[in-house]
Amino acid sequence: MELQLLIIKIITLGIFSFLLSFLIFPLIIHLLNKLKIKKEIAKENAPVFQSLHSKKSGTLTMGGVIFWLTPPLLLLLLYIFNFLTPDFYQWINFLNRKETFLPLGFLILGGIVGLIDDILGIVNFRKKKGLSIQEKLIIYFAFSLVVAWWLTAKLGIRYLYVPFWGRIYLHIAIFFIFLIFYVIAVSFSANETDGLDGLLGGVSLSIIGALAIISFINGHYNLTALSVVILGAILCFLWFNIYPAKIFMGDTGSMALGSYIAIVSLLEGVYLLLPLLAPVFILESGSVILQVTYKRFLKRKIFISTPIHHHFEALGLHEANIVFKFWVINFIGAILGVLIFILDKLK
Repeated sequence: MELQLLIIKIITLGIFSFLLSFLIFPLIIHLLNKLKIKKEIAKENAPVFQSLHSKKSGTLTMGGVIFWLTPPLLLLLLYIFNFLTPDFYQWINFLNRKETFLPLGFLILGGIVGLIDDILGIVNFRKKKGLSIQEKLIIYFAFSLVVAWWLTAKLGIRYLYVPFWGRIYLHIAIFFIFLIFYVIAVSFSANETDGLDGLLGGVSLSIIGALAIISFINGHYNLTALSVVILGAILCFLWFNIYPAKIFMGDTGSMALGSYIAIVSLLEGVYLLLPLLAPVFILESGSVILQVTYKRFLKRKIFISTPIHHHFEALGLHEANIVFKFWVINFIGAILGVLIFILDKLK
């Protein structure tokens, strides 16, 4: 397929995704309203957070289902075209075993696990706020084992790729440990970033956008198309999630996006560039780790509240101001990450 046609295909799928998302998202909002799926802010254990966000209690949540519902729904609609215009379907279809099965599967799995967590948090708000950290770790550990098996057994990858250096082959046990740590770290970093209106959605736009460019350069055009489809769904969600948010994505959204970013960055071999592609993830999860470490060993806090976006809120910065600056930081980092990737390809 000529390059121009590939670009037209990818852009077309992005437009289709945005329009489809915009068509079904009001229906999702209506259903969530009917079911009273709303975020409640706990008054215990996090007094700073509660004082900053108590006004948001009662906002609809679980809007992140749009991220993992849109791709399969779009594929279903495209499949219908197979009976009407087979040639068009063959051209527009982006489902591919080698490129998109694993990331699409983990997008949906992460979303379903997050959905369960959100439902538990709503149903058992007084008793238990969803899945515990230990339960999430067990689930992501299981996910990570599947990823490790797929990358090593199915794709034959048993090395780390270091930009400007090359491949470093590792013992399979060490590689497994790295994969497990990486998937869990990225997924939870995404979860920690989701705390302000539009924050994770906007940050994910630059990360997944950068990964789409990298996939395209690597010749993985179907994976590029899938990333662009998800970007279309994120743009639709941000329409309703930007400050002041009418709906939150919930864990079903953050866990879906985190899982997808982890898998695609592994498939494209840019895991070591992720600190540049997703600097906000590093800031958010790093602040939590530092806070927990200092409180445990030195019995004091570094930040007023964590993740770090809550620290800036407590200092008096407006929420929209923080979100915009974090968007800019991540956008610049994503550009630098893509530039380093291109320079490495040209070396």
